Amino acid sequence: MRNLKFVGWLPLLIAGLAALTHADAPITAEQQAAFTPQVVLDELMAGNARFVSGQSTERDLTARIVQSAAGQSPKAVILSCLDSRVPVEKVFDVSIGDIFVGRNAGNVSNADQLGSIEFATAVAGAKLVMVLGHTSCGAVAGAIAGAELGNLTQLLSKIRPAVNAVEGYLAEERTSDNSDFVNAVADRNVAQTITRIRTDSSVLAELENNGDILIVGAGYDLQTGRVILLQ
Repeated sequence: MRNLKFVGWLPLLIAGLAALTHADAPITAEQQAAFTPQVVLDELMAGNARFVSGQSTERDLTARIVQSAAGQSPKAVILSCLDSRVPVEKVFDVSIGDIFVGRNAGNVSNADQLGSIEFATAVAGAKLVMVLGHTSCGAVAGAIAGAELGNLTQLLSKIRPAVNAVEGYLAEERTSDNSDFVNAVADRNVAQTITRIRTDSSVLAELENNGDILIVGAGYDLQTGRVILLQ
């Protein structure tokens, strides 16, 4: 009788596993089309809450590779800092086929990143653009300190206007050793990048004005793993 009971439960177990596998499949074109930008933002923030609480979703990456090989319909594009401590997909508890990620030191805007974001949204259908900075950013600290090194010099020059724009600190506090000042500049740099995206890309500005996408800024806390939306 015990064996018979087990056999009776086996199809249910298999069906349950299949349902879990299906639920974790990459986003389909139909699902992407049904998303609103706000829903995408809410889902990303819920994913970060799972990450912070240690409840990240278990995924079959091998299955995801196969399922996504024929095409992609990501829901968001995130411009992040290069920092190795900010693994973007893990931070938002997403996986293969879910989001586009662009990265450079200091999450700055340039023509190549703008073109990539335009592709992700206007062509590939992503509904959210997020610029993601983080605490204790080395690129920001370098910009504050006036660091120069090859091509990095030109990149850091894009961050320096944010250094000058941050107010409320005495001259002796405006150093790369002051973590509060570094983090304030990192937040201002995110806002500055968003302004550049809107100013330098008529494609993205129009999509945002039409309500097709949201463009938002956020900061990642290296100490807690938490993502905080910036106003």
